[in-house]
Amino acid sequence: MKIIASLLMCLLIGATFAGEPAVHQHASPTTARAPMHRYLVERTFPAGALAGLDAATKAKVNARNASVGVRWLESYATADKTRTFCIYEGPSERAVRQAAALNHLPVDRVIEIPVTLLPK
Repeated sequence: MKIIASLLMCLLIGATFAGEPAVHQHASPTTARAPMHRYLVERTFPAGALAGLDAATKAKVNARNASVGVRWLESYATADKTRTFCIYEGPSERAVRQAAALNHLPVDRVIEIPVTLLPK
């Protein structure tokens, strides 16, 4: 009985181990949501396209992302700002692509990244 209770507790609190797939469950007591997966999105932009990326533009992007259950975590850009590598959370690759379309953003490739490898 104690073993079953321990297993149920682990499932309820979403215990994960390093090197295991990272699937995040964001749910309130009243509204359950789909599990969240992480994705790397590669994009290519014309030179100068990222010049107007300010706080107001980011807020609009984040609002459109949220409308399909997607969250932008962070992005990395090449020195010339023509290629970006963005990390997103979302319920599916389809939702991530839908968020990109809503924001009129190019998508070269989407890769699910379920495993976290830490340097230590």
